[in-house]
Amino acid sequence: MSRSFLPNPRSFNLQFAIRNLQFAIFFLLFLLILGPALRAADLTVELKNGEDATMLGAIARFDEDGNLRKLPDAKAKIDAPAWDATAERAESGRWIFKNLPAGKYDLAILLKDRARIEGFQFAPVREFDPFISPDAAPAEDARDFIAEDIKKSPHYENKVAPLYLAGDKKTVRILVQLIRDKPTSYEAASPGAATMRHEIWQYTWNYGGWQKEKRTKVLNRVLLPRGELRKWTWLWDPKLGGIEMKGKPVELKYEIQKPLKDAKLKGLLPY
Repeated sequence: MSRSFLPNPRSFNLQFAIRNLQFAIFFLLFLLILGPALRAADLTVELKNGEDATMLGAIARFDEDGNLRKLPDAKAKIDAPAWDATAERAESGRWIFKNLPAGKYDLAILLKDRARIEGFQFAPVREFDPFISPDAAPAEDARDFIAEDIKKSPHYENKVAPLYLAGDKKTVRILVQLIRDKPTSYEAASPGAATMRHEIWQYTWNYGGWQKEKRTKVLNRVLLPRGELRKWTWLWDPKLGGIEMKGKPVELKYEIQKPLKDAKLKGLLPY
C-alpha cells in the first residue's frame, strides 16, 4: 500500500487560519502602540503677550473615553506640571511642539512671578458619558442652584469654588477648585502645608431636581506651604483644552491677557 504525502486539507486550513490570526493580532498591537507615534506632527502655538512665558507644555490627560491616563501625584508642585511634551521657544512669540503624537492635549503655560494658565476639558464623570463642549451653557436657574448647593455643602477644604460650568437640561459639569489653607493632616511631615485640587463634578437632573454625582474626576493635586500658595496665580481657560492632533501640523494663536488679575479667566489669584 502506497502512503500519501499530500497535506491534510483540514490541518492546512487550520494552520493558515492561525497564522492569519497571529498576523491580525500583531498588526492591531502595532497600531495601538506605534500608530499614534507614526502619525505625529508639529503643534505651533503663537503666544501674544507671551514675553513672560517660561514654559509651555502639553498634557495628554484623558483617553478617548474620558478616562484619566494616569492618577495625579498627591504631592505635586504648581511649578512642575506632569508634562507629556514640552514646546521649544522660537522666534516671533512662537512655541513649537515637535512630533506630537496623535491625541487630545490640554496646554499649560508657566509665567514669571508665580503664574500658570492651563486648559481643561469637561470630561465625563460617569462611564460611557460623552465629553461636554465648554460652549454648552446651562440654564441660569441650574447655575444658581448648583452654586448655592456647593456653597452650603460641607467640605474638607475651607475654600471651594465652582470655576466653570457647562451642560444642558439633564447634565451639568463643573470645574471646581478646592483649597485647604488651614491646618491639614500633612502638618507632621510638612508644617504649614496647604493643599489644592481641581476636579470635574457633575450634577444630573433626577426626579425633578438636580443631584450631585458621588463620583468626581480629579485633574490634579498640589501640596505646598500655604504662604507660597497665597502668592500664586493659577488661571484656567477652556480655549487651551482639548487641542486635537491627527497627524497633521496644527497652528494655534493664544493671547495672554494682561494684567492677569484683570483677565476674564477663573482660578486662583494671590490673596
